[in-house]
Amino acid sequence: MKKYMKRGSVALFAISFFTFGWITHALYNDAYKMIKESTLKKIKKGGVLNVVLLNSPSTYYIGSDGPKGFEYDLIESYANHLGVKLNITTANTIKEALELSKNPEIHITSASLTKTPQREEKFNFGPSYFEAQEQVICHKAMLMDGRFPSDADSLAGLNIVVGEGTSYNETIEGLKKEGYDINATYTAEYSTEELISQVDSHEIDCTIIDSNIYALNQRYFKNIVLAFDISNRRQQAWILATDSKMLKDDMYTWLNTVNQSGEMARLKDHYYSYVLFFDYYDTVMFYKRIKTRLPIYEPYFKEAAFQYDIAYTVLAALSYQESHWNPNAVSYTGVRGLMMLTQDTAALLGVQNRVDPKESIFGGAKHLDQMTKSISIDVVGEDRLKFALAAYNIGLGHVNDAQKLAQQIGLNQNSWADLKKVLPLLSQKKYYKTLKHGYARGSEAVKYVDAIYDYRDILQKNDVEVFLTTQ
Repeated sequence: MKKYMKRGSVALFAISFFTFGWITHALYNDAYKMIKESTLKKIKKGGVLNVVLLNSPSTYYIGSDGPKGFEYDLIESYANHLGVKLNITTANTIKEALELSKNPEIHITSASLTKTPQREEKFNFGPSYFEAQEQVICHKAMLMDGRFPSDADSLAGLNIVVGEGTSYNETIEGLKKEGYDINATYTAEYSTEELISQVDSHEIDCTIIDSNIYALNQRYFKNIVLAFDISNRRQQAWILATDSKMLKDDMYTWLNTVNQSGEMARLKDHYYSYVLFFDYYDTVMFYKRIKTRLPIYEPYFKEAAFQYDIAYTVLAALSYQESHWNPNAVSYTGVRGLMMLTQDTAALLGVQNRVDPKESIFGGAKHLDQMTKSISIDVVGEDRLKFALAAYNIGLGHVNDAQKLAQQIGLNQNSWADLKKVLPLLSQKKYYKTLKHGYARGSEAVKYVDAIYDYRDILQKNDVEVFLTTQ
């Protein structure tokens, strides 16, 4: 009997041990699963969403009145959905963004990232929010010399440079494996926008970029031409932290709401549907509009000029550069009216109706006056106005950055002659990555100020001619 009791005890112990092990294993799995799925809860508990954003026009940059960019707006919308604040870490290249995404403290990495098979093996992608196809862009002079490519076969012998670690890098390597003769260079030194600039100046023949990036840049670079699409439409998505299933599930639900509500369509239209910028030097049309449009708004320009002690010809020239004296003008970034004010800037200036000519003109004059008063007191004379006009265009923060950079490279930070040499450097990664406000199209600010002064000079000349003919 004792023998059977002993055997029974052993069996009971074995069953108990097995049951304990099974329950412990199940509890461990459940606990481990909770840990794996706790990223979303951690974000909500901490009240902060840690994100990496690529500092570029298509993703995130500091505009004249604060942060902008398609992906910035989208990720800010998601942060608002979660009820948390954004904590942004900027990256200057896609390769850098991918490296930063490996930091366990980073929740989301946003850099216009295409989902490729190679990347999906290494990274945890969230739901797709955008589609684009890769395009080969080349210098337009190649159309005349017979070297302009029409397909992958005709890329042989061309000087092609793309970003290292990008999907374009992967595309070229894939084509080479298929037998195409492509002698491309991969670089981590330059951003995509810098490579576009190099095509525009014909330092290189061609590069590859996404279709949305081409759409954003073709109005700035007059010498780049689309050669052909080198890929089908591909999905873009954010990289999420590992073990973040709950975060991904929540993102799917949110993204579905964003699409159904029309918010996604609005964002895409806001950034990618627009007419090209006005021709800076369309002087023939300008003379016509001096006679047809200016007289309608001239009293407001003169009244605002008197109130803010600004030459009326400067205000009128600024308005023409912004809107061609069209009170209903709307840009791709959503600025509106004769003085092209953003909604936030208009609110700060007390402008209730941006398309009301008088409100817009007085609001723009007040804004220019604020910019002028914010410029360093060491900037004097006519340069002070030029600094203020540049700030009106790209924001005071970027002007301050340019002054800091001018000082670093041995130029006079308080001279417009020197600052206009420095401003274009704000679009070069090796410079903007060290500056507080990051990337900016500084060369556009230089053209902007020059154009306003050209228009101002014509208006002053026209006033003298009118005065002489009435004597």
